[in-house]
Amino acid sequence: MTNILVGIIILAIISSSAVKILSEKKKGAKCIGCPYSKASSNNCSCSSHK
Repeated sequence: MTNILVGIIILAIISSSAVKILSEKKKGAKCIGCPYSKASSNNCSCSSHK
């Protein structure tokens, strides 16, 4: 029973991450974790903002 519960929790984490990635890509974000991804129409250059 414990293995099933852990499996369901892991599956929920992975599926929610996939939904987040797909929804952000649909909105047009190039780099999902980058706060500057929607700042300009150019490609996200997160490394230059550090």
